[in-house]
Amino acid sequence: MIRLILLGVLSGAFFSSTFILNEVMSVSGGHWLWSASLRYFFMILFLALILFFQGGIQRLIDIYKLFMENYLFWTISGTIGFGFFYALICFSADFSPAWVIAATWQFTVVSTLFVLMFFGKKFPKKIWAFSIIIFIGVCLVNLSHIDTFDIKALLLGGFPILIASFCYPIGNQLVWEAKNGEHKNVPKIKSKLLNNAFNKVFLLSIGSLPLWFILLAIIQPQAPSNSQVINTALVALLSGVLATSIFLYARNIAKDSNEIAAIDATQASEVAFALLGGMIFLGNTSLNLISIIGLSLIMVGLFLFTKYQNA
Repeated sequence: MIRLILLGVLSGAFFSSTFILNEVMSVSGGHWLWSASLRYFFMILFLALILFFQGGIQRLIDIYKLFMENYLFWTISGTIGFGFFYALICFSADFSPAWVIAATWQFTVVSTLFVLMFFGKKFPKKIWAFSIIIFIGVCLVNLSHIDTFDIKALLLGGFPILIASFCYPIGNQLVWEAKNGEHKNVPKIKSKLLNNAFNKVFLLSIGSLPLWFILLAIIQPQAPSNSQVINTALVALLSGVLATSIFLYARNIAKDSNEIAAIDATQASEVAFALLGGMIFLGNTSLNLISIIGLSLIMVGLFLFTKYQNA
């Protein structure tokens, strides 16, 4: 379990680059849709290269066949888990700073439990208690910087993140159910290709493409600047490829729903990394006592997850 927690925290460190770089791009005037869509275009390119070096052209052919055999499933799961999730994240960057988005995103710790319950999973009361401890810590981090809030930032910056916090675990759980579960409404995909995290991220990324093309055709944003293209490439590599692959790998080796919930809870570490990155790279406000208490509660919640699983 300790290994799973460490993998989750490592993915959280890479995930935090998303919030920081998205704020950088927003401040410089880049449109949120390019920040979102270009990430997945770059991810597909990077992952195609990785998969080619792993298994040659045959690997790409096999993945293409797997996608076409279940194209509706991959389009739905990719649209929800990658498309809706990241479009809402990038949209919010126009109205809230990186630390606010990272902190609000931690509601996924709670929303993941509701998603897993929807898929028929059950949890001991302790799991809910640990999640509440983490969420209280997240709330304290928000309250410590309450003076930076306004109604517009709350509605346009916070509410979309709450929706995104459900979209991401739904997409991930759909893939888990297809590979490991017995849910009657999820197709069974018994392929060894799904043992590789890079393959799954590649399939979900391709599945999100229809959404990006539709949004680009409707919104028609101004062309991105060179700096926005470079920054989205960095986000694609650090958060899209490395963080997502590590996260899905950890979820894939989880033995039960309690371990899955614990791995998902490690995303709370993104708050600490986003605050630190904002201080270093953006000159954001430093930590105060309430922030430290909130972050401490987040770490305590993660520790309790680990202790409970190893008891």
